[in-house]
Amino acid sequence: MIAQHCIISSLAAALGGAALALSTPVFAQETDEISPTLALTLNTLSTTEAGGCRLTFVIRNDLGADIDALVAEAVLFDTGGRVATMTLFDFGSLPAGRPRVRQFDLAGPGCDGIGGVLVNGIGTCEGKGLTPAACLDGLRLSSETDIEVSG
Repeated sequence: MIAQHCIISSLAAALGGAALALSTPVFAQETDEISPTLALTLNTLSTTEAGGCRLTFVIRNDLGADIDALVAEAVLFDTGGRVATMTLFDFGSLPAGRPRVRQFDLAGPGCDGIGGVLVNGIGTCEGKGLTPAACLDGLRLSSETDIEVSG
Protein backbone atom coordinates (compact mmCIF):
# COMPACT_ATOMS: atom_id res chain seq x y z
CA MET A 1 0.00 0.00 0.00
CA ILE A 2 2.86 2.35 0.84
CA ALA A 3 4.52 1.47 -2.48
CA GLN A 4 1.28 2.28 -4.32
CA HIS A 5 1.03 5.59 -2.47
CA CYS A 6 4.62 6.49 -3.47
CA ILE A 7 3.93 5.60 -7.11
CA ILE A 8 0.70 7.61 -7.12
CA SER A 9 2.45 10.56 -5.42
CA SER A 10 5.32 10.41 -7.93
CA LEU A 11 2.89 10.15 -10.84
CA ALA A 12 0.84 13.07 -9.52
CA ALA A 13 3.97 15.17 -9.10
CA ALA A 14 5.13 14.32 -12.62
CA LEU A 15 1.73 15.10 -14.14
CA GLY A 16 1.50 18.31 -12.14
CA GLY A 17 4.92 19.35 -13.40
CA ALA A 18 3.94 18.51 -16.96
CA ALA A 19 0.72 20.49 -16.63
CA LEU A 20 2.68 23.43 -15.25
CA ALA A 21 5.16 23.20 -18.13
CA LEU A 22 2.34 23.12 -20.67
CA SER A 23 0.56 26.08 -19.10
CA THR A 24 3.71 28.21 -18.94
CA PRO A 25 4.00 30.37 -22.05
CA VAL A 26 7.07 29.85 -24.17
CA PHE A 27 8.54 33.09 -25.45
CA ALA A 28 10.57 33.35 -28.63
CA GLN A 29 14.16 34.23 -28.04
CA GLU A 30 14.46 37.97 -28.10
CA THR A 31 17.23 39.51 -30.11
CA ASP A 32 18.74 42.95 -29.95
CA GLU A 33 19.42 42.90 -33.68
CA ILE A 34 17.03 44.79 -35.93
CA SER A 35 17.10 44.20 -39.66
CA PRO A 36 18.79 47.07 -41.46
CA THR A 37 16.27 49.06 -43.48
CA LEU A 38 16.06 51.80 -46.03
CA ALA A 39 12.53 53.16 -45.65
CA LEU A 40 11.20 55.02 -48.68
CA THR A 41 7.76 56.66 -48.45
CA LEU A 42 5.94 58.56 -51.17
CA ASN A 43 4.72 61.44 -49.02
CA THR A 44 2.93 63.82 -51.40
CA LEU A 45 2.17 64.54 -55.04
CA SER A 46 1.62 68.03 -56.42
CA THR A 47 1.22 69.56 -59.85
CA THR A 48 4.15 71.68 -61.00
CA GLU A 49 3.84 75.10 -62.66
CA ALA A 50 4.70 73.45 -65.98
CA GLY A 51 1.83 70.97 -65.56
CA GLY A 52 3.97 67.99 -64.60
CA CYS A 53 4.03 66.20 -61.28
CA ARG A 54 6.25 66.69 -58.24
CA LEU A 55 6.79 63.56 -56.14
CA THR A 56 7.98 64.12 -52.59
CA PHE A 57 9.63 61.22 -50.79
CA VAL A 58 10.67 60.82 -47.18
CA ILE A 59 13.58 58.41 -46.89
CA ARG A 60 15.22 57.09 -43.74
CA ASN A 61 18.52 55.26 -43.86
CA ASP A 62 18.73 52.68 -41.07
CA LEU A 63 21.30 50.50 -42.84
CA GLY A 64 23.94 51.28 -40.22
CA ALA A 65 26.20 53.41 -42.43
CA ASP A 66 25.98 56.74 -44.21
CA ILE A 67 24.97 56.47 -47.86
CA ASP A 68 27.21 58.65 -50.01
CA ALA A 69 25.11 58.19 -53.16
CA LEU A 70 21.80 56.44 -53.85
CA VAL A 71 20.17 56.17 -57.26
CA ALA A 72 17.01 54.12 -57.82
CA GLU A 73 15.49 53.10 -61.14
CA ALA A 74 11.77 53.86 -61.08
CA VAL A 75 8.93 52.93 -63.40
CA LEU A 76 5.78 55.03 -63.40
CA PHE A 77 2.54 53.43 -64.51
CA ASP A 78 -0.48 55.27 -65.83
CA THR A 79 -3.91 54.80 -64.27
CA GLY A 80 -4.57 51.93 -66.70
CA GLY A 81 -1.56 50.00 -65.38
CA ARG A 82 0.60 50.57 -68.47
CA VAL A 83 4.21 51.72 -68.26
CA ALA A 84 4.23 55.47 -68.74
CA THR A 85 7.90 56.22 -68.15
CA MET A 86 11.13 54.94 -66.68
CA THR A 87 13.39 57.31 -64.81
CA LEU A 88 16.20 57.50 -62.27
CA PHE A 89 15.67 59.06 -58.85
CA ASP A 90 18.95 60.39 -57.45
CA PHE A 91 18.45 60.57 -53.69
CA GLY A 92 22.01 61.79 -53.14
CA SER A 93 23.64 61.29 -49.77
CA LEU A 94 21.65 59.98 -46.82
CA PRO A 95 23.07 60.05 -43.29
CA ALA A 96 22.52 56.96 -41.16
CA GLY A 97 19.63 57.12 -38.72
CA ARG A 98 18.14 60.38 -39.99
CA PRO A 99 15.21 61.10 -42.30
CA ARG A 100 15.62 63.16 -45.46
CA VAL A 101 13.11 64.61 -47.93
CA ARG A 102 13.71 64.47 -51.66
CA GLN A 103 11.56 65.90 -54.47
CA PHE A 104 11.47 64.94 -58.12
CA ASP A 105 9.70 66.92 -60.83
CA LEU A 106 8.40 64.87 -63.72
CA ALA A 107 7.46 66.44 -67.04
CA GLY A 108 4.38 65.34 -68.89
CA PRO A 109 0.89 64.67 -67.66
CA GLY A 110 -0.01 65.81 -64.16
CA CYS A 111 -0.23 63.70 -61.04
CA ASP A 112 -3.72 62.48 -61.97
CA GLY A 113 -2.13 60.39 -64.72
CA ILE A 114 0.06 58.37 -62.33
CA GLY A 115 -1.38 55.04 -61.25
CA GLY A 116 1.64 53.51 -59.53
CA VAL A 117 5.37 53.68 -58.90
CA LEU A 118 7.66 50.66 -59.08
CA VAL A 119 11.19 50.80 -57.71
CA ASN A 120 12.69 48.53 -60.35
CA GLY A 121 16.15 48.40 -58.83
CA ILE A 122 18.98 50.22 -57.13
CA GLY A 123 21.70 51.23 -59.57
CA THR A 124 23.95 53.03 -57.12
CA CYS A 125 24.32 52.59 -53.37
CA GLU A 126 27.67 53.82 -52.15
CA GLY A 127 28.88 54.01 -48.59
CA LYS A 128 31.13 52.16 -46.19
CA GLY A 129 30.29 48.46 -46.60
CA LEU A 130 27.21 49.15 -48.74
CA THR A 131 26.31 47.72 -52.13
CA PRO A 132 23.28 48.15 -54.38
CA ALA A 133 22.16 44.66 -53.27
CA ALA A 134 22.36 45.65 -49.58
CA CYS A 135 20.26 48.75 -50.22
CA LEU A 136 17.73 46.75 -52.23
CA ASP A 137 17.51 44.04 -49.56
CA GLY A 138 16.82 46.66 -46.89
CA LEU A 139 14.34 48.64 -48.98
CA ARG A 140 10.92 49.09 -47.34
CA LEU A 141 8.40 50.93 -49.51
CA SER A 142 5.21 52.70 -48.54
CA SER A 143 2.93 55.50 -49.65
CA GLU A 144 0.92 58.14 -47.83
CA THR A 145 -0.93 58.90 -51.05
CA ASP A 146 -3.43 57.03 -53.21
CA ILE A 147 -0.54 55.95 -55.45
CA GLU A 148 0.88 52.51 -54.68
CA VAL A 149 4.66 52.22 -54.40
CA SER A 150 6.05 48.72 -54.94
CA GLY A 151 9.39 47.13 -55.54
